[in-house]
This record gives sequence, structure tokens and C-alpha cells, in this order.
Amino acid sequence: MQKIIEQLNENLKQLYRQAVDADNFIESMQQQGKGKFSAVFKQSNLFEGSSKYFKPYVAEVAADVSALEPANELDKLDQEKLAVIVKKLELLHSTLAQFKTVIKAANS
Repeated sequence: MQKIIEQLNENLKQLYRQAVDADNFIESMQQQGKGKFSAVFKQSNLFEGSSKYFKPYVAEVAADVSALEPANELDKLDQEKLAVIVKKLELLHSTLAQFKTVIKAANS
């Protein structure tokens, strides 16, 4: 169980670094009058919150992972919650990868 939590936290660290870069790009584009959107994910069934930046979504998943951590080694992880966390991580990874491609194209 602890290995699963460690892997989730490692994923969150990677996503956080990518989210910072993406959020900085979004901020600079909006200062130029571009990137006029209200949320990264439109009416997502996965995420409770909504933001035009990535970091709040990463923070939401981090809170989910913290809530998932078992009180002791004998506790079992909630499989439904774990599945939702994995889906959120997958969505963030794929969206940030696509966004990174857009950033590279814009900077070329």
C-alpha cells in the first residue's frame, strides 16, 4: 500500500513542475490578451473544482491522495477512490503533454 501512495506522490511532483510551467505560459498569454478561457477542463466529472490554471487541479489530486493514505499498514486502500485518482492523474498527464506541445510550437 505504501508503494502505491509513494508512486502517486511521485506522479504529483512531476505534474506540479509541469503545471508551474504551463501556468506561467497561460499567465503570459493572458497578459498579452490571448488565452481567453475560464477553465482548463470544462465541466469535468472528475474534478470538483474549476480553474484556468493547472495547479489547483494538481492540488485537488494531492488532497485526494492525502485522504487516501491508510492510517496504518493494515488498512486497505479504497479502490474506488484510487481509481478516480488514477483517472485524474492520467487526464492531467495527457493534457499537460498536449499543452507542452502547444507551448513548444508557440515558442518556435
